[in-house]
Amino acid sequence: MILGRTERMIARRYLLPGRGETFIFMVASISLGAVALGVAALIVVMSVMNGFRAELFGKIVGLNGHAIIQGYQGRNINDWQTLAAEAKATPGVVSAIPLIEQPLAALSQGRVEPILVRGMRVGDLRQTIRHDVKDGDLAEVTPGSGNVAIGTGLAQALGVGVGDTITVLNPSGQSTPFGTAPRELSYRVAATFEVGVYDFDKAYVVLPMEDAQELLLMGNTVGMVELRVTDPDKVTQILAPLAPKVVRDGQLVDWRQMNASLFQALEVERITMFVVLGIVILIAAFNILSSLIMLVRAKTRDIAILRTMGASRGAMLRIFMTVGMTIGVLGILLGIVLGTVFLYFRQDVVDVIQAITGAQLWDPSVRVLTELPSKPDLVDNTVIIAMTLVLTFLATLYPAYKASSTDPVQVLRYE
Repeated sequence: MILGRTERMIARRYLLPGRGETFIFMVASISLGAVALGVAALIVVMSVMNGFRAELFGKIVGLNGHAIIQGYQGRNINDWQTLAAEAKATPGVVSAIPLIEQPLAALSQGRVEPILVRGMRVGDLRQTIRHDVKDGDLAEVTPGSGNVAIGTGLAQALGVGVGDTITVLNPSGQSTPFGTAPRELSYRVAATFEVGVYDFDKAYVVLPMEDAQELLLMGNTVGMVELRVTDPDKVTQILAPLAPKVVRDGQLVDWRQMNASLFQALEVERITMFVVLGIVILIAAFNILSSLIMLVRAKTRDIAILRTMGASRGAMLRIFMTVGMTIGVLGILLGIVLGTVFLYFRQDVVDVIQAITGAQLWDPSVRVLTELPSKPDLVDNTVIIAMTLVLTFLATLYPAYKASSTDPVQVLRYE
């Protein structure tokens, strides 16, 4: 929209309050603030939702991979070496890691906690959690050493630390004439780790695969083979050639199937929040509409005089559309600043509110992740800004049309 010098001057003048126009200016300021708050809220919420999904995906996939080959009805896989080799040879597959996972129980100092024992080859074990170690030395976790690494949440629940001993209970022990005797083995805690997912940190006991096989009396079998691919979003297409090769020993299950309900719920919540907060911006657009209508009514005499001096209908249209769009653009810019500042200090804000209210706003046992995540997305932010601009533009059309259609003869006849 190209404005002449005179049109820019008049538009600038109408943006500032004149005598007796304080109320109109206040409504326009409220409109600007509403746009800013709506844009900031959408940016913050969408960034947090994106961050939550990305962090959750990264944490879960970091331990569980993009897909797994598992035996039918929970059976162990005997020829896992061949399966791992065939999977690794499939184009697009980055790694094929054999592992064992079994829910058991652990006790220490009279405390008993449910655990998830995970047995892995030493190299895979160190590669998986080496960046998450909080205390101790992961190098001490070797086959036959009797050392394990446990999550920080589990360590806290059992009241143990590095150097302490825990006892793992396997109810499916050896058969005796008197029945099945539970198997109890003691392990030294050599390291604690925190992957950032509460359920994992409170349950996992990681140990070498050989030790897990001994604990579970599995021989040389494994529970599953974990696969990682180059593009998680194309995991189905990448693993399609592998599916016929594993059908004899097991089945392929990708990350979508393993966590379908969780990620679908996140997507539904994301869309719902976008719609709900989009209504805030719609309300702000109506505020701009109402403030412009009041401005046109207040400036009816000025418009008539300008028309008699030669101003065209198009000039009046451009002037009032510029006033409305300026309010919208300033609100968008302020909203971007507010949203960016809030996202930068998001965890500090949560901590301050928790300290003031005494309530735990971010409970890891409920929210899964230990910290409030954030991941701003350029596409989402562009959609937010474009939507706000379109709504603001539509809100300026009617008042600008009424201003441009003002008949100076009818107005000045009674002046």
